[in-house]
Amino acid sequence: MLLEKVVSDARDPSSALVDVEVDDGHIVQSVRPSEASAETPPRLLLPPLCHPHIHLDKAYILTCNNDGSPQHPDYSDLCPTSGSFQEALANTSKAKERYTPEDLYLRGSQLLATSYSQGVTSMRAFVEVDHVTGTLPLEAAVRLKKDFSHLIEVQICVFAQDPIFSTTHGDENRAVIEDALARYAQSYGAIGTTPYVETSREAALSNIEWAINMALEHGVHLDFHLDYTLEPPSSVPSQKPLVYSVLDLLTKSHWKWATPLAKTIVLGHCTQHSVLDDDARKTLVRAVLNTLLPIHFVGLPTSDIFMMGRPDDSSKSSHHRPRGTLQIPSLIKDFGIQACIGVNNVGNAFTPYGTGDPLQLASWAVGIYQVGTAKDAELLYECVSQGARSAIGLLYGNRIGPIDKGDHIGGMLLLGNQRAMKLPDGPRSTLTVAPRWRLSLRDVVWDPPESSLRAVLGGQYYPDFPEPHVTTEMMITWYLSADEDAPFEMPWSR
Repeated sequence: MLLEKVVSDARDPSSALVDVEVDDGHIVQSVRPSEASAETPPRLLLPPLCHPHIHLDKAYILTCNNDGSPQHPDYSDLCPTSGSFQEALANTSKAKERYTPEDLYLRGSQLLATSYSQGVTSMRAFVEVDHVTGTLPLEAAVRLKKDFSHLIEVQICVFAQDPIFSTTHGDENRAVIEDALARYAQSYGAIGTTPYVETSREAALSNIEWAINMALEHGVHLDFHLDYTLEPPSSVPSQKPLVYSVLDLLTKSHWKWATPLAKTIVLGHCTQHSVLDDDARKTLVRAVLNTLLPIHFVGLPTSDIFMMGRPDDSSKSSHHRPRGTLQIPSLIKDFGIQACIGVNNVGNAFTPYGTGDPLQLASWAVGIYQVGTAKDAELLYECVSQGARSAIGLLYGNRIGPIDKGDHIGGMLLLGNQRAMKLPDGPRSTLTVAPRWRLSLRDVVWDPPESSLRAVLGGQYYPDFPEPHVTTEMMITWYLSADEDAPFEMPWSR
């Protein structure tokens, strides 16, 4: 197979255009100056995209436009009215009462198909298990994982959205999940919970400890929705952000030695950390790095911005609305924290807007995080590709750089360009406009190509680097010894 007119180094818009000869095993056999015509659009070869955090069972609840049949229930009455988090929880609970196997499979397959067309080849897919849904979402996810296994690596996360140590149904929810964990032991790769939905601090701590123990018992990754508020933390030690309790309980569990193959711990949302002052943030960073654990933060800005920072009825500054999302680029560059960004939800009460495209998310992140340099664009692409894979415990991924003979490019993402734009110019003529080509990673992040210009190359994705490519120990060595004002440069940017 010949790939014509490929940008030889996606980091550099002035790099040479080459023709890449690839054998049936997707190994590069030769790289030579391109002989394609001047009109042939150039192409870029990049690592595929990854969803580190997406809710499979809740996708498209508000945008599926089901016909209201017994198999495909109507959800149109559950659209947001206030848009608050409590309303989203309540409306989603009502939606869960209507779930059917057919509905869950259809909406899930639509999400997977759309994701693949966008260039996604791996994901952590959350499915809720509780006294309302039973194991229906998990059963649908297992089917979807099998049916799409030749296209996407689906890592199922068995997820407790609702309380498991408080409220009327807490004990029942926990029992349903424990039964599911035992019965589907070979089908999922992570366990997740939401400690902040518990009705007391004590119950939240029990939630965390239970999740850690379950993950250890079943040998899987761990994922917490955590510290989802913009309320400044109390100065009382017992009321510090829950992340400190997670770190303490992980350390007491001997996670690093008790889990096989360095299972990761992901902390999602953590919006409260965005209101910490600089000294408190440095204290938190040191606490995370001192654990020597494979902890990753996942920012979920599209959901956070929709939910967080809403003024209450008594507000006298109703137009003052903080972004209310974890500052992922700063955590990576300034503190050496392992972090990435994810879509979280699409088409439901928590995030009713968007297409679920990770590359579009990276583009929005330029404005959300106010990071507009070419290096920032590279970092943001990492946050929805290799960095996202690393967070969910998959091999890190191919380095972005020159294409060389011997490289394995199976499963990588090929991004094309339009030849020209043709517009009507009267009843019998056409107006042709010269194309504006994307020639670098910067162009791709700032101006994502539509899905029709993206294609995942055939074959399995074989990353070059074993996980972890950037170890926690490497980061700690840097952070504890470096000058506080020194910037942190991730190894992939060198």
